[in-house]
Parts: sequence; structure tokens; C-alpha cells
Amino acid sequence: MTASFKTRTVSQEDTALRGGALARVCRPGDCIVLTGDLGAGKTHFAQGFARELGITGAVSSPTFNLVLEYEQGRIPFYHFDLYRLETGDQLEDIDFYQLVEGDGVSLVEWGDKFTEAVEAADAILAIEVLGENDRMLSIRSSTARGDVLVAAFESEVSHG
Repeated sequence: MTASFKTRTVSQEDTALRGGALARVCRPGDCIVLTGDLGAGKTHFAQGFARELGITGAVSSPTFNLVLEYEQGRIPFYHFDLYRLETGDQLEDIDFYQLVEGDGVSLVEWGDKFTEAVEAADAILAIEVLGENDRMLSIRSSTARGDVLVAAFESEVSHG
């Protein structure tokens, strides 16, 4: 079974709050691929996600680093940006598999470029631009754990 859920946001802070809602239900080993055009709000989502994990420092797009690791939250957070990678083979070079299967939670921006990254994901969260500040967030599961994540995220958004 593939679970799915959609939620609309109307501001950057609202998008960040949805990131926090997803972080509240994540556990070590969870991997979520974020998709969306440039400027869609993936980094705002990741900032809210990190804030909810207890990360107090600045969280920016890891575009030039490919992966940023944050250890000071309730669980380690691995924030990937695969935009600059050219082939799936390069995932090994950045320890992608070790990190996503490890002791933390991973958000992978531009992971949809690579079948290997999508196959590692528990869920895919797409951010669609509807207007200047309006976004539609659509999440769908890819694993049994993803089904649990999607249901818990929907509950957090609906009741939070």
C-alpha cells in the first residue's frame, strides 16, 4: 500500500512548520526525498525540520557541500543536496548509503535525479509552487515505514 497526503502552505514559515511536523514523527534511519523547482521552499522545509530536531544553528542549503551533517539535535540530521551530482555512482563518494542507513534522519534535495536515491527513500515529498507564497506539499510513501511516516505526518498537520 502506498500512503499519500497533501497539505497547502501559505508562507515560508508555514512551510517550515510543516517541516517541523514531519521531523516530530521521524526516527533514526528515516529518509525523505524532497522534490520541487528552484525556489519552491525545500530549504525552508529543511530549516523547520532541523529546528524541530533541536538544531539551533543556521541551516542552509548544502548545495556546495552536497551533504551537511548536524549532530546536536535529538537525532543526527543529514541534509543532502544532489543537484550538482551527475551520476548515481557519485552517491558512494559522499557516503550517501552509510548516512541514510545510519543513526540519523535524512532529507535529500534533488534526490529524484537518481533512481538509487529514490529507492533508498521511505517517502517522497514534492513541493509545488502555487503562487508567490502558496505551496502544495504532497507526500507519498515508498516503503512500509513510509506508510507510517505519511500517516503520522498527516495526523501532526491535522491536529497540530
